Amino acid sequence: MIQTLEWTDQGVRFIDQTKLPTEETYVTCKTHAQVADVIRNMVVRGAPAIGVAAAMGIALGVRDSKAETVGDLKRDLDLICDNMSKTRPTAVNLFWAIRRMQEKFERLRVRPIAQIKQELVEESKRMHAEDIAANQAMGRHGATLMPAEGGVLTHCNAGALATAGYGTALGVIRAAVEQGKKIHVYADETRPFLQGSRLTAWELMKDGIPTTVISDNMAGAMMKQGKIAAIVVGADRIAANGDVANKIGTYTVAVLAKENGIPFYVAAPISTVDLACPDGDHIPIELRNPKEVTHIAGRQMVPDGVSIENPAFDVTPAKYVAAIITERGIAREPYQESLQRLAGAEAKVEV
Repeated sequence: MIQTLEWTDQGVRFIDQTKLPTEETYVTCKTHAQVADVIRNMVVRGAPAIGVAAAMGIALGVRDSKAETVGDLKRDLDLICDNMSKTRPTAVNLFWAIRRMQEKFERLRVRPIAQIKQELVEESKRMHAEDIAANQAMGRHGATLMPAEGGVLTHCNAGALATAGYGTALGVIRAAVEQGKKIHVYADETRPFLQGSRLTAWELMKDGIPTTVISDNMAGAMMKQGKIAAIVVGADRIAANGDVANKIGTYTVAVLAKENGIPFYVAAPISTVDLACPDGDHIPIELRNPKEVTHIAGRQMVPDGVSIENPAFDVTPAKYVAAIITERGIAREPYQESLQRLAGAEAKVEV
């Protein structure tokens, strides 16, 4: 299994996703500020992975705090969490992880400082293990929706690299292949950061799953030609009504899928469902550096002075989503009811 991130005695270790696919290198963050930087700079990316990374960064910062009282440790925790919260605003898993670590601290604050620190480290490790187990459960549920054979399109990277391991959308594909289904993946390149061509293709090649990379503007033609039997993507936030925020370009794929009568599925853990967010209009959309659009591999491709827009995400309305796959089961319309039911269900995922 690809080690996207892991806790080590030296710090939190990440595979550097900005160097893939040509270099498989790792970075070790020894401070919480360094963890925040790798999240912000997309060394690690993908909503579930961001959540686990944030938890480990918080644990690292608390572990190394010089506080001598629980009150001072709490102040350090609040500062660390505030810094972490400013890294990637669209990924709701980030805020879920911060909240979980804060709640864990509150339950522990009557304990000795050394025990609080160790328990927060263990909590972050537990979140890592839970994420992998959730992805595997998600894969089992989602595999039932995949065709026995044929092309499956995915956009961006929702694989092991976007999670603690195994993946959400790619976890569904992996599980289907493990069940003997003959799937050929079509991976959108996913401009401007090329997560599809750089990361998704790299992962699937490692697994020996047949993969074809296409440019983003080819997706509609592939659908019309009958090469795509289903589409499965991940998500960075899912509103209570089933609207889905995912990598920019996802909305376009969903509309094309509807036009061509192809099911469009979303795979994401329950932690990505934000029941406090009523609909997609209330999801904050991260704006990133214009240089991601103007430059490719360090080479400028756009004339100086032209205006650039670079939203990292778009929102796909629930009406285009055939089903939302979670570790607790599959949600279908009306999403207001099915997501509420799954989010309130007792978790039964084995770690």
